[in-house]
Parts: sequence; structure tokens; C-alpha cells
Amino acid sequence: MMSDYLQAERAQEWREALRNTMKNKDRTAIPRVKMPEADPQVRSHTYDEVNMGLTAELAIGEAHRCLDCVNPTCITGCPVEINIPKFVKNIERGEFLEAARTLKETSALPAVCGRVCPQERQCESQCFYTLKLKKEPVAIGYLERFAADYERQSGQISLPEIAPSNGIKIAVVGSGPAGLAFAGDMVKFGYDVTVFEALHELGGVLRYGIPEFRLPKEIVDIEIDGLRKMGVKFETNCIIGKTLSQEDLREEGYQGIFVGSGAGLPNFMNIPGENLIGIMSCNEYLTRVNLMQAADPESDTPVHMGKRVAVIGGGNTAMDAVRTARRLGAEKAMIIYRRSEEEMPARIEEIKHAREEGIEFYTLYNPLRYEGDERGRVQRMLLQRMQLGEPDPSGRRRPVAIEGDTVWLEVDEVIVSVGVSPNPLIPQSFSGIEITPRGTIEVNRETMQTADQMIFAGGDIVRGGATVILAMGDGRKAAQAMHAHLQAGQS
Repeated sequence: MMSDYLQAERAQEWREALRNTMKNKDRTAIPRVKMPEADPQVRSHTYDEVNMGLTAELAIGEAHRCLDCVNPTCITGCPVEINIPKFVKNIERGEFLEAARTLKETSALPAVCGRVCPQERQCESQCFYTLKLKKEPVAIGYLERFAADYERQSGQISLPEIAPSNGIKIAVVGSGPAGLAFAGDMVKFGYDVTVFEALHELGGVLRYGIPEFRLPKEIVDIEIDGLRKMGVKFETNCIIGKTLSQEDLREEGYQGIFVGSGAGLPNFMNIPGENLIGIMSCNEYLTRVNLMQAADPESDTPVHMGKRVAVIGGGNTAMDAVRTARRLGAEKAMIIYRRSEEEMPARIEEIKHAREEGIEFYTLYNPLRYEGDERGRVQRMLLQRMQLGEPDPSGRRRPVAIEGDTVWLEVDEVIVSVGVSPNPLIPQSFSGIEITPRGTIEVNRETMQTADQMIFAGGDIVRGGATVILAMGDGRKAAQAMHAHLQAGQS
């Protein structure tokens, strides 16, 4: 990580390049802005946000790079179809509050998405710079965050236009990104929307799954408060399928149900020693730390804070866990991943930040078994060396064991992040819906409607695992389809 001096020097270089480019009116010669970041030697011991946000000057300059394409393919790359050129050009003109209003026309959570969405695989991958010029794309995610943060800090938080109430009650199961996006659109259509959350705090995976150094809880609270001001109602500590049944919802007059209950059932590798003390799922680890103050030794549910921590997996959740372990005092925090770094599904930015914070990467290794001490606590793990073979159905090269090439690694805590399965409660307790062999809810992917015409579903309960923005896209699609279905029934 560069020093404050070097960071300032880079900003000065960027300003010089911008001034020279403006003289020549060649937008394509402006270098992509660099996100200011906290020093890794400091941030690796705190929960302060790593990315520090753009200044107005940096945001305007980056927005100036946008070529305002006749066919803005960046929009088609966005699962919630934000009018990207419109909000970016608002920033270029210095109309920051208007940019935020544009975002809210289609996105219920712009400050969240500007932080955690993989724009490099979605809108930015479809930018003209990427597709045609083979240059770095416009930093759409950085600009989205800037506009949302500017509005929040200004105190002039806008609300989108809300249709008059139609009196039709809609229930939403789960307050994660799919449920929140669905609720936001339905309340704009005039429906009486109530979100039911099983936990004691709202936000779903945004709350329990993503650490504050990536997504501060304050941001989640403010986004949800905006939905509340729009008219969305929230009930916590209410487990649909237990506290209230499907029939209870029908009897209470709900004419539509959206299921966004997520994929909270962790997967394990089922290898010897996996039940030793000190081995847990990534879901449990992050939930206890993020939601239950488990990092506090005085907490009712403290978590063991190991000194040699291994996280199994290569996704964003694995990176969140290993970087959390580093902040909880791990002297050696490691990623164990059976493929190479190039195949890691985690964002490039996440991998970069982890390396800067001292995380060690054991790529092309796969756990075979664990061994513990006399107290039953994990003490070491046997790793199998791997090599990449032919591509599997996902297109990534399949990892193949190198016969006889193993190594022992000392650990005192292991966090398993090898995927999740859908929450089984709704599939098991709701009638009239169809379930896939993977345990996900079967829907029409065009409408997100289940076999029960009253019930729609989206996010991880349908996909089995998805990004925040894909889940939000499902919620928006379901809202449009349910609205059309209900309106047709009223006519």
C-alpha cells in the first residue's frame, strides 16, 4: 500500500492528466481513477472501511471519461438496469443529488451496491472502453458509491415517487437484498408491503455476512430506513414457516408472497476430523462476529480467536472470513484453495486487499483430513497438492490430485467456506411449490413465479448462491411480474 505522500502524488498526476486531456478534448486519454484506500498496516487491525470513497474532484473527472454511447451496453450488464449514462453525466455536471435520484429510480440499495457489487463482471465488463478500446472501463461502481454517499452526507436524502395505496397486502420472507429490492419496487407500485425477518436485525446477508470493513452497518441501516420511509413495514424475530405459516399469511389477507429466504445452510467437505473443536462454517463464523458481537470475550457467544487460522475456499465470503480473522488477532491467516489464484471466484479487489493485509495464499492445495490434540481441538491439517486438469462444466480447469504429494500444516482454527445450500425451511413448510434436486425453489426465470401463482421467489433460495446485485435483479423482476399478475386479476 502506498504512503499518504505517494497517494497524494498519484492524485496530482491524475489531475495533470485530466487537465491535459481536457485541453485536447480526448476523454479516452484520461486514466481511470484510483480508489483511495486506508493503509493496510493500520486497517488490518480495525474494522474501519478499507475503500475511502472518491472526492468530488475525482468523481467529476472519472465521470468525464464516459463516452455517452448511443447504445449503452453498460445498462444491459446491470441486473437492476440502472440508467448508468444518465447518473454518470449528472456527476460530470456536478449534479450529485440528481445522480442519486437517478440511481434510486431502479436500485433500492445504491450505497450498498456501490461497495459490494462485482461491477467488473457486470456493468463495467460491458463498458465501451472494455469491449472496444481494450482499456480500463469507467469506474461505475466507484461513481455509484460517490453519488449515494454524497446524498447521505448532504442530509437531503430523496425518496422515489410512490403510487397511491391500492390496499393490497404483500408479504416478503427475508430482508436480504432480494427481499429489499422486491419490497422497494412493490411499495412504489402502491402495495402494502411487510417484510418478515427471522433474525433480530434487518439486512440478511448484508448484515451478517459482509464485514464492516467492506460494508459498514450504518450504510445498511440508512438504506433500509429509506425503504421504511417509503412505506415498507418490517417485522423481526418472525420465522415464516414457524412463527407464521403459509396459511397464517393467507388468513391475514396477504395476496402475494415473495420468498427471499436465502441460502443459509453451510456445506462441509465431510473429511476426517471435521467435527474437531475449532472447525466451523464460514456462515457461523461471520454471523457470530458481524451480528452477535462474538469478537468481544464478554459476549454471550464469543468466538475462538485462533493464531493460525486457515480458511478453506476462494470466494468473497472466504476472503471476508480470513480478513476478519486477521483483525481478530491471527498471526498467520491463510487461504487454502484447490485451484490457482486465476480461478478464484473472489473479486480481484478482495484478493488484492487480502494480500496487502498479510494474508497467505495456499493455492492448489486441498484438505484431506484434520487432527486434534488431547482436548479434541484442531491442531493440524493434511493438505493434498493439486494440479489443474481439463476444464469442468463451469469452464474452469478441474483440480486433480498429485499422487503422493501431501504436506501437514499447523492450525488452531479452520473456517470452511465451500459453498452453501438453500434454507430448507420454506421448501419444507410451504405447499404448492416445486423444489429442485438441489433444494432450491423452482420458478419461471422470466417472472420468478412458482407453481403456486400467489408465490414468487428469488435470490439464493432460487439460485443456490448469488451476488447481491443478482439477488436484487431477481427481486425487481419478481415485483414487475407480481404487479402485472395482480393487476390482471383485478381487471
